[in-house]
Amino acid sequence: MAKQTKVSAADSGQEFYHPSKEVVKNATIKDYEKVYKRSIEDRDGFWADEAKKLDWFKKWNKVFDDSERPFFKWFVGGKTNIAHNAIDRHLKTWRRNKLAIIWEGEPGDVRTMSYHALNREVSKTANVLKSMGVQKGEIVTIYMPQIPELAITMLACAKIGAAHSVVYGGFSVEALADRIANAHSRVLVTADGGWRRGKVTDLKSIANEAMDRSPTIEVCITVKRTGHEVHMENDRDFWYHDLMALPIASPRCETEVMDSEDMLFILFTSGTTGKPKGLVHTHGGYSVYTASTHRNVFDVKDEDRWWCAADPGWITGHSYLVYAPLINGSTIMMYEGAPNHPYPNRWWNMIEKYGITILYTSPTAIRGLMRFGDQWPKRHDLSSLRLLGSVGEPINPEAWKWYHSVIGNNECPIMDTWWQTETGGFMITPLPVTPLKPGSATKPYFGVEAAIVDEKGNEVKPGEEGKLVIKNPTPGMARTIFGDPERYNETYWKEYEDKGWYKAGDSARIDEDGYIWVIGRIDDVIKVSGYRLGTAEVESALVSYPDVAEAAAIALPHELKGNAIHVYCILKAGIKGDSKMANEIKNHVSKEIGPIAKPEEVHFLESLPKTRSGKIMRRVLKARAMGVDEGDLSTLEE
Repeated sequence: MAKQTKVSAADSGQEFYHPSKEVVKNATIKDYEKVYKRSIEDRDGFWADEAKKLDWFKKWNKVFDDSERPFFKWFVGGKTNIAHNAIDRHLKTWRRNKLAIIWEGEPGDVRTMSYHALNREVSKTANVLKSMGVQKGEIVTIYMPQIPELAITMLACAKIGAAHSVVYGGFSVEALADRIANAHSRVLVTADGGWRRGKVTDLKSIANEAMDRSPTIEVCITVKRTGHEVHMENDRDFWYHDLMALPIASPRCETEVMDSEDMLFILFTSGTTGKPKGLVHTHGGYSVYTASTHRNVFDVKDEDRWWCAADPGWITGHSYLVYAPLINGSTIMMYEGAPNHPYPNRWWNMIEKYGITILYTSPTAIRGLMRFGDQWPKRHDLSSLRLLGSVGEPINPEAWKWYHSVIGNNECPIMDTWWQTETGGFMITPLPVTPLKPGSATKPYFGVEAAIVDEKGNEVKPGEEGKLVIKNPTPGMARTIFGDPERYNETYWKEYEDKGWYKAGDSARIDEDGYIWVIGRIDDVIKVSGYRLGTAEVESALVSYPDVAEAAAIALPHELKGNAIHVYCILKAGIKGDSKMANEIKNHVSKEIGPIAKPEEVHFLESLPKTRSGKIMRRVLKARAMGVDEGDLSTLEE
């Protein structure tokens, strides 16, 4: 493969990495500007053409309906089901016997499944769920490690018209119980545990404790993964393998005909208020948008072996590990464990072993593996790779260049994608033919108009930082917040309702070449290793520690995680903080929310900087910690 060429972009002071002639020659879309122009000038026509690449039980009457803005509808009147597009339609083609899933467990066990075999497992699981009384429209909560049964259960829910709420397997009791309550789930599907760094994560014990707090749960189905002993409660708990062996688990199950706007799943993201937001995604628009972005951005070919290294507990895993690749008939790679267990070459070994052609992962993972040096990847033949991808947070140029040169051998363009749980799929992203700048997400995807604006909503000059807005809805966007439409409007649309713009909540700048550089969150959401946590969620956990009276949490730059959580605690009168208490507080937060939220540092203070209205000024804490200017302090209480 020819190498990408590097030239300096004189007008912007940035390096361009140009795709090789071979990449351009093999690309399906060779002219981004031409397709983009058409997608903006004839948005409905563009999305109708993308939708026609999928199967519909009944065609839509109208592509886009904005009569109840901001509760937009797409492919109105259309009848479909994402499971039909992800599995059923492939069974009538040669793909029936193509590998759908290659899965490797952390201990080294391997399972593979063709589309035919995947259909059989999904149908059996769907029938099991039906036998437990799961109805169209109800929400099943899923809490599992990254095993095939997680994807199978998601697809089984979709097949019978139930929605799913996947809770990341790293979350603890409190987070799981909150999400079960919010979704009013009657059925929970979990596993006895999973493997992580050679140890068992005891998911069933966490699930049991969460169910004790969740009166809505009537049924818990448990996959046996690790085989360690767990408590099973009579009449509530059932082993997945026992149910799958019964006659009720027939390998034939009709796929439910769903309206384009019917709910497919809810997925929780943390807001600044701490109360998780259950974002609602639907069958029609989400199918079209995720399939379109996956197919075009990664120029997916039938021979590709696609590895999105995200967990399905996050939107990246939903959209680009499970749904879009299966809709596009790809072979997907799944891996249960840590990237560096037992050695830092685990990923590189799997790429070589399975012939992976596209790797899509986070800057955190890249930085984590980069610290072990070049020798680990260089022991392996990574020549099967043709494209790389980055997701979750802006990638620092140093990590980008290492990823490009060491993993991609200077031959694999990096698709650095910006998007959100709320958008369902990529919003700002290059294509393989796009000249790249390390650290920039480049330009908007087809049908997406993005802008950087000041406080008054006016577009800023090139190079100036401002708020990132999306000027138009897209089919993949969340339709609402489950049970709280007012909050949905208030959070995303209200600020620019006269213009009809979506507020992304990120700051960004646009350079002279029209390339977008995302800087980070404007609001108080902490992003650790690409995962978003509300400061209020962390602070609630801190204050639940008996000796803490008040607390604030901020994110500070961290070499591996991107950001790390630093917390500031005011202790109750007469109590003195020490290192022992600091460790106890760290472990307490980890237990309440999950290991992801464990603070890096705990600081004890006499007072916190606040506004006159009592709001904690986290930016002041951050500025002090980093030794930079504290900015405007006119609203500071003292």
